[in-house]
Amino acid sequence: MHYVYVLRSTVNEKFYVGCTSDLRTRLLRHNQGDSEYTRKYMPWKLVYYEAYLSEKLARTRERKLKHHGKGLSELKRRILEG
Repeated sequence: MHYVYVLRSTVNEKFYVGCTSDLRTRLLRHNQGDSEYTRKYMPWKLVYYEAYLSEKLARTRERKLKHHGKGLSELKRRILEG
């Protein structure tokens, strides 16, 4: 199983979108400072994820969320509302 996930910083409310096959370990690594981008906004909280059977599908969805502002802004709005 492969996951597209959205993290939210508890420090400044920033969002981060990523993709992984091991969601628990990846979240732990983000909060340990292993990722250069997310290190400065720790700690992170998992606020959303989607599961996919193939890595290709998950990577495609991640790319769409990262590079198409409307999709991510709609997802953020839903997360904040709910």
